[in-house]
Amino acid sequence: MVYEVKQPETVAGLFAGWQETMIWSCLQNVMGQLYAVSGDGPAVRGETAAGGCAENAGMSGHPGLPSAAMALLGDFCFFAGQPDRELTEYGPPWRRQDFLILVPQTPAWGEMIRECYGSRAKKVTRYAIRKEPDVFDEAVLMRMARELPSGYQLRQIDEELFRRCLEIPWCRDLVAQYRDYAQYREYGLGMVILRDGEIVSGAGSYSGYRGGIEIEVDTKAEYRRRGLAGACCARLILECRKRGWYASWDAQNLWSVALAQKLGYHPDHEYVCYEIRRD
Repeated sequence: MVYEVKQPETVAGLFAGWQETMIWSCLQNVMGQLYAVSGDGPAVRGETAAGGCAENAGMSGHPGLPSAAMALLGDFCFFAGQPDRELTEYGPPWRRQDFLILVPQTPAWGEMIRECYGSRAKKVTRYAIRKEPDVFDEAVLMRMARELPSGYQLRQIDEELFRRCLEIPWCRDLVAQYRDYAQYREYGLGMVILRDGEIVSGAGSYSGYRGGIEIEVDTKAEYRRRGLAGACCARLILECRKRGWYASWDAQNLWSVALAQKLGYHPDHEYVCYEIRRD
């Protein structure tokens, strides 16, 4: 039986070692949801993602430890543990959104996704970027942040810009995963570029966790290839560093990889995921 996890420590061990900040957001109860399938064995003490031990309290009604879990945040769904058909096909996430990116922990999870969704599962490649907090050259970032064409203004997202971003489809994901501005102010950060008062480019936190953010970046189609995204990202990374936060980057395509490298990041590895759209 699939159930929503209320005590993240009971599934933390299934995600151990997975360097993905959106999973950390869920495990920290900052944002996102966790779902699990209970196993058949008795409850035991186990390692948590933070390296400690925790009793599997609150598991009454679910015999034994969870055998599989998924972390759902925004458009992303991460599967861990023993591949499970019921969890892969679970309904509530579909009732909230029309599109998901399913990320398998293992090739066996990938096979389960293909079995469940067939031709609806579009296999895509994404590019993981190394998490290296001390890799940035602040002089380079400051220079990039200043390289704005005449007539453009770089601003940090405040409450007014937060609400404006929510109303604009192409830049909505800069702020959309936060339930309100109060949560964004605590766990989010972002920059936008304005021209004649219009938002034309932005880099912000797709999600936040205790210690950093996951970067989301986009530019309005007619303003691309002008260095605007680079300026936004450079200023965002600098502001994160002032707060002692890490600005994590995961690349959807090779253009994103190239921009990450320009900012100082280093590619790590490719990985496979599956894009699913609701019928």
